[in-house]
Amino acid sequence: MRSIFLILLFSACIDISYVQINITVENFSDNQAAISYLEGEKISFIDSIISFNKGEFQFSLDKKHLGIYRLSLNNNKWIDFIYDNEEVEIETDANNIPDSLKVLKSESNKIYYEFVKLNKAYKTKTELLQLILARYPKDDGYYQTTKEKLTQIEEEYLNFVNVTSQTNLNSFIAKYVRSSQLPVVDSEIPFEKQLAYLKSHALDNVNFYDADLIHSDAFTNKTIEYLTYYRNPQLPLELLEKEFMSAVDSILNKAKVNNIVYQHVVEYLLDGFKKFGFDNVLNYIVENYVIKDDLCLDQKLTAALDKRIEQSKKFKVGVTVPNIMIPDLSGSTIELNKIKAEKLLIIFYASWCPHCETLLPQVYELYKNQKEKKLEVLAISIDTSKSDWLNFIKNNNLNNWINTCDLKGWECKAAIDYFIYATPTMFLVDKKKKLIGMPKTVEELKKIIL
Repeated sequence: MRSIFLILLFSACIDISYVQINITVENFSDNQAAISYLEGEKISFIDSIISFNKGEFQFSLDKKHLGIYRLSLNNNKWIDFIYDNEEVEIETDANNIPDSLKVLKSESNKIYYEFVKLNKAYKTKTELLQLILARYPKDDGYYQTTKEKLTQIEEEYLNFVNVTSQTNLNSFIAKYVRSSQLPVVDSEIPFEKQLAYLKSHALDNVNFYDADLIHSDAFTNKTIEYLTYYRNPQLPLELLEKEFMSAVDSILNKAKVNNIVYQHVVEYLLDGFKKFGFDNVLNYIVENYVIKDDLCLDQKLTAALDKRIEQSKKFKVGVTVPNIMIPDLSGSTIELNKIKAEKLLIIFYASWCPHCETLLPQVYELYKNQKEKKLEVLAISIDTSKSDWLNFIKNNNLNNWINTCDLKGWECKAAIDYFIYATPTMFLVDKKKKLIGMPKTVEELKKIIL
């Protein structure tokens, strides 16, 4: 009798201490899965899970933070769920996880999946109805019908958000819904002014004070959503990057209220702009936020940005640049400090770099058309093949420059000393070898030297 009592008591203790997660996946032929947690687009592995019955996974997240977690199956399939200090029971089918998913236990997960579907439907319907309102005359009967339908959809959406976020105020799902809600634009605002409204108000409901939300996609989703208001494919790259810089300022000035959230959003922006090759935006964030606020970034991200950060820190206008000693076409050593010129452009490039193939001929035209020869060019190739280097010079008619290369690639001492992380990179210095600027384009170079 005493043994049975102890077993029952022990079982009761387990039930109190651990919140059980049960996920059943029909038509899943394996008995192994992985559990991870989300921080924006970062997925951090926690542990592997073995089930005794294929497709039936039981585990606990005792002492883990609240937030969105992921059960990863094989073949790039997964199930996301909210851990909100309550038991979770989910069923789905491996052949069609999103459409077959049922939440049997857990109010937070029922709300989460309803919210995901609602957001998708709301976005599709309102965008279509707004488009109709923009094209129909206001005195048309269909215009009024459409407007009423839009108002109804908006009211239903806001009602869901308000009821959810005001129920269990401190629950994770309530905070998530409150910050992840899509912006509602008053239909009285003219269509042509709605974009300006979104730029001013789309982040109003995001609680940047709440660091718990980094354990979800809330901040990253709102960030990417906000950036889309500034995206204009018709703009040239330079102007598009300036638009994104304005968006970055709006986002990060709001995120600064909490250092953890601020760093989380900065890292997401850096990683995103790095992937898509927006180097000027990347430099802007590094110089105006990472360096100014002395942010300590994620190690993996820092490794990729170290040279960029160091270059931004050490190459300020007015500093004397490091001396360079490197072989020229004849094999003679060229020394930067011995080059006499009113202005000297140091340009790092590579024959295999497509941007270099565009930029260097443009710089050469500017160099060739000088009325007075005040600008000299020291061209430093980071090629490892002498024939590739020489052919590039010949094909682009760059013979009048001071052409140099030590054939060591990225290990070239000059490239290391100047923290070169991409090509082409330009440094404009005066006759005392003090930095005047680091132009990114020929237009920027013209503004500095003319």
